[in-house]
Amino acid sequence: MEPEALYRRIRDETIEMLARRTTDADRTVPACPEWDVRDVLGHVVDICARATRRLTGGPEPAAVPAGGAPVADLLAKWRRDGALLDRLLATGETRLSRILVMDAFTHWLDLRQCFGLLPPAEHPAYLPMIEVVMGGFSAEVAARDLPPLHVVTDGRDWTAGRGQAAATLSAAPHDLFRTLTGRRTFDQVARLAWSTDPAPWLPALTWGPFTPPARAAEEVVRPG
Repeated sequence: MEPEALYRRIRDETIEMLARRTTDADRTVPACPEWDVRDVLGHVVDICARATRRLTGGPEPAAVPAGGAPVADLLAKWRRDGALLDRLLATGETRLSRILVMDAFTHWLDLRQCFGLLPPAEHPAYLPMIEVVMGGFSAEVAARDLPPLHVVTDGRDWTAGRGQAAATLSAAPHDLFRTLTGRRTFDQVARLAWSTDPAPWLPALTWGPFTPPARAAEEVVRPG
């Protein structure tokens, strides 16, 4: 599935989920403890507007009101802005599309966890978005001069860092994606299938916008 189609699918899935839960706007999202549901939605709507501005060269979009915009209004705005962005992304802005998908998919999973919904056992975004975040993690492994790490999931594999891998991490796609996007504690990550002591690589999980939480924000559950 092309990135722009993935973005449209995740946007539609998020809108459908939140349209049935508009009264939960003030619920704290555990994976983003400083944000409630409205804040997370406002963030993805704002990212959509800014991406549109980047592609059109239009004026800077007005900031999404914090703590005040009704969920229904934010959903309507995302529908409108998203329809325009879909057409713009179809011109071939692959890199921007992948970043948009990664952010939206991360927060869609955050919201599902907030509402007690099991993560999907399968989703077409898992592997391509692991590919995206693996790039940041790999750069961090290299920047810290750590031994390269072989990472394996669902028939795919990558090497984080440069050179011959010194160890292997194996995990299900959901666990790996949540690990690489700062949603799992170091203790939770250490309980994944490592071929050796994971301690040297754990600091590299703090990269870009992601920092593993000090306390578990979500339990490791079997996807449904």
